[in-house]
Amino acid sequence: MVKVKLFANFREIAGKKILEIKARDVEELISRLVDLFPDMEDLIEREEYLHVMVNGIHINSLEKQRTKLEDEDVVAIFPPVSGG
Repeated sequence: MVKVKLFANFREIAGKKILEIKARDVEELISRLVDLFPDMEDLIEREEYLHVMVNGIHINSLEKQRTKLEDEDVVAIFPPVSGG
């Protein structure tokens, strides 16, 4: 199982800070999240809105959505942060 930490809108939709989900890669994980929480689909479809890190490394520095996941990996999912 992969530990998934949710932030901001994703946390609000799921009603939880942390989930445990079985997935082979990031793409499957995202698909399972949408299956569990259909309201996330709009946020997830906008890739510029979706930031995913696996064990502290952004998936853009790895294999993007094809990044393999192992048991005990920690995945953080959050929207871009802006300030002002």
